[in-house]
Amino acid sequence: MLNTLDPMKSSLLFLLLAPLALFAFDEKPHPFVGSVERLDPAFDQLVAPTTKIEKIAEGLRWSEGPVWYDGGILFSDVLANTAYQWKSGMPNAVPYLRPSGLFTANAGIREPGSNGMTRDAQGRLLLCQHGERRVARWENGTFTVLADRYEGKRFNSPNDLIVKKSGDVLFTDPPYGLTDISKSKLREVDFAGIYRIATDGKVTLLSKSLPYPNGLALSPDEKILYVGSTEADAARIYAYDVKADGTLANERIFFNAQPMVNDQNKGGCDGLKVDRAGNIWSSGAGGVLVISPAAKLIGRIHTGEQSSNCNWGDDGSVLYITSDYFVVRVATLTKGAGW
Repeated sequence: MLNTLDPMKSSLLFLLLAPLALFAFDEKPHPFVGSVERLDPAFDQLVAPTTKIEKIAEGLRWSEGPVWYDGGILFSDVLANTAYQWKSGMPNAVPYLRPSGLFTANAGIREPGSNGMTRDAQGRLLLCQHGERRVARWENGTFTVLADRYEGKRFNSPNDLIVKKSGDVLFTDPPYGLTDISKSKLREVDFAGIYRIATDGKVTLLSKSLPYPNGLALSPDEKILYVGSTEADAARIYAYDVKADGTLANERIFFNAQPMVNDQNKGGCDGLKVDRAGNIWSSGAGGVLVISPAAKLIGRIHTGEQSSNCNWGDDGSVLYITSDYFVVRVATLTKGAGW
């Protein structure tokens, strides 16, 4: 069953209850050190040797969920409960949806804003809303709830999502949005699931084996689902075979990034995307790891900070990376799957 919510009254209530600083940019300067590292000759077919990393927005609290939408890159600041947009020529990003994920103050919410975002086949914006603990669609000034429960129980805090060619929505549900995370008293399900929302609204649990499933992406032929894991000391990408009925089989570790994680290269395998040749571009270890379909690391994009996610924009060849305090972009020689 789909439900609609006019956010205006709820937004006004939330703005009265929430501290103004929740929505402010962090104005202090942050150092930016970026570089591109070639680890295999195949990387030259994806990123030119002279490519530079360009910082387009900064001063954020924790950037996430980039998606190309309405002629620019839209991304979440999960802690600021705001989705920002940047378009070419802007000196910095501007608020696009505020609030973006929580409309009624709740002491049990650790990360109130939207997290992962994507577009459906009609170009409409879909969001994982940590604060409201749901997956929703934004259209014509109104949020439509696609799913907020499984078997009558509230989700933890939907984190990232993708849309299949069939129109089905897949999303992950770790408890990162909740105060005390896995020990939160608000939890109604005691696992972190990978779910499917069918076009008729039915919610199906596809897997509950990973304690912290995060970003997810499909191979170009949609036969393999890749899922990033941000489990402590286990930075990995998992792969699943997608069966004809849409369920998952043959869970396995596709790539282990943990040996690369250290004090200078922080972050697990969070958000990830796939290009048209099937290469996986995953956040992790201080930037983005570029991995072939055969699970070989062929290149790295170092942002100098823990990176959360990435996505394609412009004509599909520009990779936007949300990286803690800032957002950067990198021109590539490929395009994202589906562009």
